Amino acid sequence: MRKILLVIIAASVAVFIASLALTDHTNAGVIFGRPHLMAQTVDFDISLLADSSAGWNRVLEEMPGNTRKIRINTIGHLGEVFNDSNMVHWAAAESIGIKPLTDTRSHFDPGRDLVKVVSCRDFYVDELTYSSPYLVPEAATLLHEIGRRFNDSLAARGGGAYRIRVTSVLRTPESVSRLRRRNSNAVDSSVHQLGTTFDITYSRFACSDSMQPRRSAEDLKNLLGEVLYGLRKEGWCYIKFERQQPCYHITARKRD
Repeated sequence: MRKILLVIIAASVAVFIASLALTDHTNAGVIFGRPHLMAQTVDFDISLLADSSAGWNRVLEEMPGNTRKIRINTIGHLGEVFNDSNMVHWAAAESIGIKPLTDTRSHFDPGRDLVKVVSCRDFYVDELTYSSPYLVPEAATLLHEIGRRFNDSLAARGGGAYRIRVTSVLRTPESVSRLRRRNSNAVDSSVHQLGTTFDITYSRFACSDSMQPRRSAEDLKNLLGEVLYGLRKEGWCYIKFERQQPCYHITARKRD
């Protein structure tokens, strides 16, 4: 009887520790779920997460002023260029996404692997109020690709210590409901439940060094638009330019 009791206690402790790990937004990136499915879903490089550390979370509270212009290649009005419908986002998400979660404990059986995304050299993860930092491997790979291309494009045009800022990732039906009470535009965000979708704000960028060339949010928004335009054209994703909550709403696509 005592052995049975000890086994039950040990199992309860393990579940509690695992649930803490699932809601911790600061630890280094991990992959969890069903490891044997990883090779079947996407060739995701675990080294993408190797440089993640607390150091990447240190950014200036405000973007510095007295900025210098960046050369921008015009792609058109962003609201017209990036106007993929919610139906299109859902169709793409359902082809590679997880089963919608009832709560955070459902992460234990999402139907496939999830990758934890943390601040790194490619992007900065903002404080998440209505979501948790997890994506399916395809979406995590896309996020890193966006960050790398943005950094490369910025360096090619004079530099600056800026990274894209991720403001929303995986949501549950309960968190979507809470968000809708605060933001009526959140009806489009329900696709976040499938782990395929994330938001990158265009009103603020993470700046870590005010001594490097200073850039305006407007120029960085348009530079990011150039990067996303290329990725969308290559078939990586669908994108919605949102105005009420200023962000690029991005869903990863299944690639052949």
